Amino acid sequence: MTDLSEQQNIKRSWDQAEGTSFSQWMDSRVARFSSRKYDWNALKFQADYDPKYSRAQMRYIGTGGTGVANDSSVIPSEHFTFSTMIIPAGHEGPPHLHVDVEEVFFVLRGKLKLVLEKDGERYETILTERDVVSIPPGVYREEINIGEEDALMCVMLGAKTPITPTYPADHPLAKIKRG
Repeated sequence: MTDLSEQQNIKRSWDQAEGTSFSQWMDSRVARFSSRKYDWNALKFQADYDPKYSRAQMRYIGTGGTGVANDSSVIPSEHFTFSTMIIPAGHEGPPHLHVDVEEVFFVLRGKLKLVLEKDGERYETILTERDVVSIPPGVYREEINIGEEDALMCVMLGAKTPITPTYPADHPLAKIKRG
């Protein structure tokens, strides 16, 4: 346990940089849609294996759990990441596991079949506009766009730099090395 005086000396990503005005500091905490681009390469190694895994991430806060190490356009964070994800109609996010963090999906548009598995038990549900799910660490998750349009969802992970997710041992992506 650290005392308050020690905590005050720790530099955090949200601290105001020396020599910046309040306005400059707050500007650095805003990420605008107009300055973002969808990154279709963040999970390209999956789409290279099978095009049905093609989807795009737009990062806002932190770099997320896709394995992207650096993105100078994001707002840094100490405790979570926040991005949006497009899953084209008929595409899917393969089953994967985060061992260290909760993951939240908030559907903005579309229709997703969500499959969750743990210790041989399986749960399925359909998520549509404005539905949200919070998936605990240690639960496999897979999201499949069963709608006619691209699905758009917010994705939030509960760590600054989540451990890279893994796939079930019997899934073909478990044997593929990331780019």
